[in-house]
Amino acid sequence: MKSKLIEKEDRIRPDGLSKVTGSLQYLTDLTFPDMLYGKVLRSKYPHAKILSINTEKAEAIPGVEAVLTYKDVPGMNRFGIIIPDQPVFCEDRVRYIGDAIAAVAAQSFEIAEEALKHIEVVYEELQILDSPDKSLRPNAIRLHPAGNICHRSSYQNGDVQQAFEECVAIVEETYELPRQLHAYMETEGGVVVPEENGGITVYAATQHGFKDRFQISRILGIPESMIRIVSNPIGGSFGGKDEQNIQPYASLLALATKRPVKIHNTRQESIRASIKRHPMKITVKTGTDSTGKILAHQVKIIADKGAYTTLGPAVLDFSVEHAAGPYIIPNIETEGISVYTNNGVSGEFRGFGGNQITFALEGQMDRLAEVLKIDPIEIRRKNLRTTTDLGPLGHRIAPTDGASLVLEKVQKLSKQLKKDYKDSLWKRYGTGIAITMHGGGLGFGRLDSAGGRISLNKQGEIEISFGFEECGQGLLSVIENLVIEEIGCSQQDVKIVIGDTSVVPISGSSTASRGTSIVWQSLQKMKGPFKGKLCKYVSDATSICKEELYLGPNGIWKVGKEDGPFMTYKECAEGIVDQTVLTSFHFPVTPDAVNGGHFLYTFGGVKVDVEVDLLSGKVKVLSIDHVISAGPIVSPKGYIGQIEGGGVMSLGYTLLEDMKMINGQYATTNFDSYLIPNIVDVPFDTNVFAIEDLVEGDSYGPRGVGEIGTIAIIPAVVKAVHDAIGCWVSKLPISSEEILENIESKGMLTWI
Repeated sequence: MKSKLIEKEDRIRPDGLSKVTGSLQYLTDLTFPDMLYGKVLRSKYPHAKILSINTEKAEAIPGVEAVLTYKDVPGMNRFGIIIPDQPVFCEDRVRYIGDAIAAVAAQSFEIAEEALKHIEVVYEELQILDSPDKSLRPNAIRLHPAGNICHRSSYQNGDVQQAFEECVAIVEETYELPRQLHAYMETEGGVVVPEENGGITVYAATQHGFKDRFQISRILGIPESMIRIVSNPIGGSFGGKDEQNIQPYASLLALATKRPVKIHNTRQESIRASIKRHPMKITVKTGTDSTGKILAHQVKIIADKGAYTTLGPAVLDFSVEHAAGPYIIPNIETEGISVYTNNGVSGEFRGFGGNQITFALEGQMDRLAEVLKIDPIEIRRKNLRTTTDLGPLGHRIAPTDGASLVLEKVQKLSKQLKKDYKDSLWKRYGTGIAITMHGGGLGFGRLDSAGGRISLNKQGEIEISFGFEECGQGLLSVIENLVIEEIGCSQQDVKIVIGDTSVVPISGSSTASRGTSIVWQSLQKMKGPFKGKLCKYVSDATSICKEELYLGPNGIWKVGKEDGPFMTYKECAEGIVDQTVLTSFHFPVTPDAVNGGHFLYTFGGVKVDVEVDLLSGKVKVLSIDHVISAGPIVSPKGYIGQIEGGGVMSLGYTLLEDMKMINGQYATTNFDSYLIPNIVDVPFDTNVFAIEDLVEGDSYGPRGVGEIGTIAIIPAVVKAVHDAIGCWVSKLPISSEEILENIESKGMLTWI
């Protein structure tokens, strides 16, 4: 571990004790007097017309208090974080098996479940489009009025075809990536409580309380001011709770019954209705000169959007943007298409399309290195961006030498021998490396509001407020550490307020690796005025020169008087009137008008060692070394947790996870057959090396690391497998059957 990572004071995270002891109440743990329980009836088929819906038998069941359908939605019967194209309740057609038909509120979950069985829905099955290829056929049925194409995105620079004619080496490959489940511990759920004014309070996990409030307002047909969203604490999200899930149904039921309504999805219900990572098929053709300099790069991306839009267009834009990654490629042509199908809805997921495109890009680099007989690190260095190069869409970005610093460290690690792994009769060992870059924030053309508030409350606490959520990622520690560092106070002086739209300012979403940046940038704007107001008050009250005062532990201190604060925060709070400081700004974005282009980037590199079992075809990762360039570290344990945790999530994506759909139906509905990594899959030899240096003059502070640790793992493991047995994997998760076929074809087990 790099020394800087452990030199910083490392405090226990504010929510740590309550989480490890189990005393913390999640929103799904809440109960209220006279509370009802809700269940949602979802489609029997992936694609069908609805001919009729009859709820009379369900309504007659004792203990059932309400049964709602589309006829009972007072406002807009649609939701969607960008495009509201998903029905709250389907009227005449279902497009995937997660589509909602009706919702029930009853005196118990069991009664609500029984009521669902008595709702009579008559369907007429329609053609199932269970792949983008089927949806793109000329005679395919239209899933939406505008057709089956959700979004197109592209970027072109130079003359790709002419450049290919000049290439000495050309590699062409198609990479296939699966659907992945977020697998958060806390499934979607919460309680909606009706208020006396006709409004509601929504206690439900989300990554964007204000966006939820906006969407629910349209559905209920009431002003946003009548809706309060309480969104903390959250038992994990990873992007999966960025979109509406149970909120519309619990809200409608609560208003209909005038009683609190709880909905808490079972794991099966969660899998059926939740968004997943986009499956993608990426075809890449890349050419170089004889030295390994890339001359041409052509990329075609097809993403399976599923039935509705969510943030699919932005995910595709992100993939297109990162098609060149940390490399300078003079001739590039990238085309992406996101296609509606009758599969489960694909949406936002940690890495946001960067995972998929980096697998393809780094795979091309390794294949070209093999063809040209060039070291994989050297071919990367030959094409690597430099400090002041433009971004991957030819746009201006914050100067950064993160790419070269990461590659340099990865090279040093690759030369260091771990254990002496020696091939045996049944085992083969290999090493792989990969690097990547990842844009933070929402990108050009997207509303990316940021801001915060700091004040001294009546209890004498320095109260810091932000309008985003703690999803389990450790943002509370980031806030606390930065307030202590920037203000000069103690841990006991700080009170953090987040996750409640009634008391926090607008700060945007807990997404896109933007949280740490926003906290740091907000404090840079607020700390001067806040300190100034408190010191001025004390100066006016005591006639001591303002310049002799400063904020410290437990109060305002006087220079030269070190035995304690001159005036405590509590004493100051009893008299001061004007002490609140607010800031509002847009997250830093490129000044160039490129769709989705980012301005702040983090860089990551990975070196892995793997073992391939020639008898079973099983791949075991033995060690992982992460190298991250994201600026100064704010919360050491949180930093390590994000990188290591993200790496484990990507091990699952690489080796185990595939949320398969067959004819529009999920092949698995629980963790008994959907495997995610457990402790035995995580290598004990896991290290995080942090590069904290920023380019001289950089004024943007620490970058977020919530996603960067998930991205380079995938191609590094695939390269390590190739290093071990000479097999290039192009489809995830890595298949034991494919490995065994390769072993047999090479005659590696001659006795069989």
